[in-house]
Amino acid sequence: MFEIGEYIVYGNTGVCRVEEVTKMPVPGTRDDKLYYALEPVYRKGCRVFTPVDNQKVKMRPVLTQQEADDLIGRIKEIDILWVKDEKNREQIYKDAIRTCNCEELVKIIKTLYLRKEKRLAAGKKVTSSDARYLHLAEESLYGELSVVMGIPKDEMEAFIYNRVKE
Repeated sequence: MFEIGEYIVYGNTGVCRVEEVTKMPVPGTRDDKLYYALEPVYRKGCRVFTPVDNQKVKMRPVLTQQEADDLIGRIKEIDILWVKDEKNREQIYKDAIRTCNCEELVKIIKTLYLRKEKRLAAGKKVTSSDARYLHLAEESLYGELSVVMGIPKDEMEAFIYNRVKE
């Protein structure tokens, strides 16, 4: 169980701070069911309530600073997503994002960055699907790394780029 004040990743909502663990009177449910009250870090004024034992949405602790540093150090070695069947491309991106796994997010970002460069070089536009999933992956990854490393989210891409090119 997560503790009050702890930062966690809550599905596609991203990094949240556990504000309280409480029982909530919900009609038709047990009175003793515990809920997390989560405050998304990047959505001010918003609160999410979810059962402590929620099995539908992925919840995990944020990376440690050491894990984040190690991940950034391994970015060059992390492979891209190989998509053989173009019809399944979007589903592969969705599945990777749903894992809430930082390495999978890196794979999406690397894959879509390369696709973007290739399409632009060929005089083509970036597909809306690619743009959407690139944005989702970047928001999730940069948001978590920002909280963990104490670097503003809008500076995270440049920070990673500078570390990777060394």
